[in-house]
Amino acid sequence: MAGWHAAAGARTVLLPQPQSFCAGVERAIEIVEEALARFPHPVYVRKQIVHNLHVVRDLADRGAVFVDELDEVPAGATVVFSAHGVAPSVHQEAAGRRLRVIDATCPLVTKVHSEVRRFARRDHQIVLIGHAGHEEAEGTLGEAPERTRLVQTAADVAALPDIDGPVAYVTQTTLAVDEVTAVVAALRERFPQITGPGSDDVCYATTNRQRAVLAVAGESDLVYVVGSRNSSNSVRLVELVERAGKSARLIEDVTGVRLAELAGATTVGLTAGASASPTLVARIVRSLRRLGPVEVVERRVATETITFNLPRELAS
Repeated sequence: MAGWHAAAGARTVLLPQPQSFCAGVERAIEIVEEALARFPHPVYVRKQIVHNLHVVRDLADRGAVFVDELDEVPAGATVVFSAHGVAPSVHQEAAGRRLRVIDATCPLVTKVHSEVRRFARRDHQIVLIGHAGHEEAEGTLGEAPERTRLVQTAADVAALPDIDGPVAYVTQTTLAVDEVTAVVAALRERFPQITGPGSDDVCYATTNRQRAVLAVAGESDLVYVVGSRNSSNSVRLVELVERAGKSARLIEDVTGVRLAELAGATTVGLTAGASASPTLVARIVRSLRRLGPVEVVERRVATETITFNLPRELAS
């Protein structure tokens, strides 16, 4: 009870907008839902369809079977590829196993894959700015593995070997914009003739959520970011707030809210990564209301109107 009394009281909750699901995530979830409605069960999904535990559990409850690799999928079955994209070798393996493939790769990730193929055809050596081990980075590297190198920091750029011939770079879509800017500057210093993508690879949703959380961070005693630990865009939001000198915590859902840290926090920022449901945010607001009156204030920096069509296998 002592913890409850310390945390109790009126507070303001700042909701930066946009937050929560982006168009690519909504499309990926809808693809699995449609596959479950149209095709014989079980419907398999390679990797997590999006990086959020609640989304995966909900779809699993409805009949989706999540696997790590295609050798876990029976020949001839239906399999959905996640929003993060896959290497061409995965498509080849699926064809060899006669799998019905429905590709839920976000169109903005597909754009990056296309850029890699285009640079490879032009005989460029390619630098991918991304996080080692992340599914999106692995899929992108697989487009031209013999000529693509991965870097994450300016120090990684300094460690690259000398490269003869033309050099190009592409970027994972879920990185922090300020960090990408620093790495690109290091690349341009190291390789003055380097070529970049025609338009930014960091996606609009990632950029908007970063701008939005910074719009409330300065006024907040604490910022909660709702998202899973393997969600790159959610983790970047936490890091961005911390680089701005404010306290931030990544929480999976309302169970991550701690009474002790709310003591003295009269203004709380509350956002969600692009793969986290807005329902999770609403539950946290309801929980905070049990501690006292809550004024919810939205701060909108952009309005998102983008939608993506379903793949041709589900278009009719």
